[in-house]
Amino acid sequence: MKLDFGYGNTIQTVEVPDGNLIAELHSNPISHEQTGVDAVDFALQNPIGAKRLSEYDLSGKKIAIITSDISRPLPSWDIMPSLLDELYRAGAEAQNIVIVLALGSHREHTEEEKKHLVGDRCFNEVTVVDSDVNNCVSLGKTKQGTPIDFDKRVVDADFRIALGNVEFHYFAGYSGGYKALMPGVSTPLAIQANHSMMTHPKAVAGNMDGNPVRDDINEAGSKLGLDFIVNVVLDEHKNIVFGSAGDVFEAHKCAVEYLDKMYRCPIPEKADIVLVSQGGAPKDANLYQTQKALENAKYAVKDGGTIIVIGACNEGLGSAKFEQWFMDANEPKDLIQRVKSDFELGGHKAAAIAMVLDFANIDLVSEMDDDFVRSLFLNPKASAQEAFNDALKKYGDNANVIAMPFGGATLPVIIDSDS
Repeated sequence: MKLDFGYGNTIQTVEVPDGNLIAELHSNPISHEQTGVDAVDFALQNPIGAKRLSEYDLSGKKIAIITSDISRPLPSWDIMPSLLDELYRAGAEAQNIVIVLALGSHREHTEEEKKHLVGDRCFNEVTVVDSDVNNCVSLGKTKQGTPIDFDKRVVDADFRIALGNVEFHYFAGYSGGYKALMPGVSTPLAIQANHSMMTHPKAVAGNMDGNPVRDDINEAGSKLGLDFIVNVVLDEHKNIVFGSAGDVFEAHKCAVEYLDKMYRCPIPEKADIVLVSQGGAPKDANLYQTQKALENAKYAVKDGGTIIVIGACNEGLGSAKFEQWFMDANEPKDLIQRVKSDFELGGHKAAAIAMVLDFANIDLVSEMDDDFVRSLFLNPKASAQEAFNDALKKYGDNANVIAMPFGGATLPVIIDSDS
């Protein structure tokens, strides 16, 4: 069987014998009742655990809308027009509305990027700003000692709305909900304190039960509070296929349940060889982003197995701190020890890769130099087919294979397992 994997703006094709392939993971077939703007409108008109925005009295109120930055796939431009219309029906005035783009630890936007993110109409009607780590208010600390620091414009608002897309997150369980506040509009110190719990055994994709990272996020967010959220689920091509709005916990839970139906993908068993891709450009522009696919693939590989990561990484690693951690380490275990005692954003993803290397081999098909790839403790391969052929020789003609063409989205779950 020939399998295609997105690789930059091209395709890598791998021929896998039919008898070896035990699963090819895509989103589960679901008939979506609404998509795109229709899904957003339906969510806004049928909020969960809250009344419609148009039923509030927002006249004279300062309103802050927190939404994702350019590094996230959320199509805010599809949400903003309907959201603004609802706010105006509630008496909100354009001059009292500020949209805060949640940078987390990412770079600032250009004006053109801001306009792209929210759409021309929204950009021209209301104020659009980046979150500012130098203009935050402290609201204390969580039980875990995480500083509760949020952008002052968000804190000072009379009414707070958060937007987000819900997807699996490799240590917070899921994105969405209060994650718009923490890490979205928080400070590096707070983010580092929260993310330092990523090595906890319950801090894994698809789990919020007893997950210390998510519990900490929710505790910090609840200290300030959100009055309303709009969360969406995207398909593999980043189009909206579901929306939920209303109470921060109830609406988020609804989106999580829909995501699980779409992307928790059953597998009969773990495989000797896992072929995984982010799906091509722009999601595999660097290793920092491609790592998302690796994180989900680790749930599909046997101990001692091999994950073949197919990602162009034409921009290299994508983070100076990410690279520095690799260069400072003598072996993968150094990275795991370091993240526990000296957590640094960027470096944490190097540690995440090391945690996979603790039980599996990682081959990387990329545009990066072979020697540089080896310095990352990964095995460089010229093509996905070559990598697969080498792995098949290693594990034998009866090796089991799982393919994940959109690895960043699909979460493998062994059939009849709660893991």
